[in-house]
Amino acid sequence: MQVDLDASEARNEELQRVNEELRRNIRNRGGGPDEMDPLTPPREPSTPFSQEILDAAVPNTFTGPKAIFTGREDPEAHLSAFHTQMVLVGGTDAAKCKLFMSTLTGDAMDWFISLPDAHITSFRQLSRLFMEQYLANRPPPPESYDLFGVRQYQGESLKEYLNRFGAQVVKVGATEQSMIASTFRRGVCPGPFHESITQRRPRSFAEIRRRAVEHIASEEEVYLKRISAVPTRPRTQARAPPVRVNETTTERRKTDRRRPYEARKPLPREPARVERQYSSKVKPRQFQVGDLVMRKAHPYELENKLSPKWTGPFRVTEAKGNGSYNLETLDGAPIPRSWNAVNLKFYFS
Repeated sequence: MQVDLDASEARNEELQRVNEELRRNIRNRGGGPDEMDPLTPPREPSTPFSQEILDAAVPNTFTGPKAIFTGREDPEAHLSAFHTQMVLVGGTDAAKCKLFMSTLTGDAMDWFISLPDAHITSFRQLSRLFMEQYLANRPPPPESYDLFGVRQYQGESLKEYLNRFGAQVVKVGATEQSMIASTFRRGVCPGPFHESITQRRPRSFAEIRRRAVEHIASEEEVYLKRISAVPTRPRTQARAPPVRVNETTTERRKTDRRRPYEARKPLPREPARVERQYSSKVKPRQFQVGDLVMRKAHPYELENKLSPKWTGPFRVTEAKGNGSYNLETLDGAPIPRSWNAVNLKFYFS
């Protein structure tokens, strides 16, 4: 028993001696936990910005841009929106780099973090790298012949069509005024304004805008008058002359005695029965998002009796329920209003 106690004390002394030597070696190397400063901040992660950009301070008055880029949008449109917002707030080149980083999220932020350390030294370099990375997201440049596909939809006001056509003119960068005026005249729906520009053809798009002002005002006035409720004329209640009880009873008896033969009036049809009878003749049509359909042409769209009764094809973009669908053209232009399934049918190429 005494031998076991002596051996245990010897092992404890040996362990204490080894621990003392380990502590002494750690203190000599300067890496011991007793000498670590608890206030030392953790090491900052690496960043693609140079030290000059990191040292530049952004004023507190600057507000971050509202544009957000996830990696799937048009890079040129994002840069244009960012430049527009920076023109309003100003700022140095370093501030632009830092604020532009705040607009990136998702896959775009992963790409930015993957850049080499201290690689970006100016906003021009960052813009060039950004455009090269997401060059495939840019849409194809518009052509002048795209204007021929801009036509006024059925039910679209002249004001809406004029603004939509003008936006397309800006996109394609068309400058030939005679071609623009001719294209607009071919795309407008038949009506007073179409007759006006057909009889006296305009020479430029600016002239079309000036001549359309009066027609837009009259069109809006007619629309407001249609949707406004027309007041009904109040009925005058004439007071019936007083009648004695005996006279009323006598007249009633005479009327009952001399009542002529009256044919039995048919009973009104029940609403549920009428609904069932109508529904039995209607062929239900259900469309899915992405289906190609034909739309029944409006009488104003028919030039003569030989014109096709269906127009299209169009693509279904949304099923709103109750047989109502939103459509768009094959070029991606949305149709202003929804269409019922009764006026649609499948398109078979």
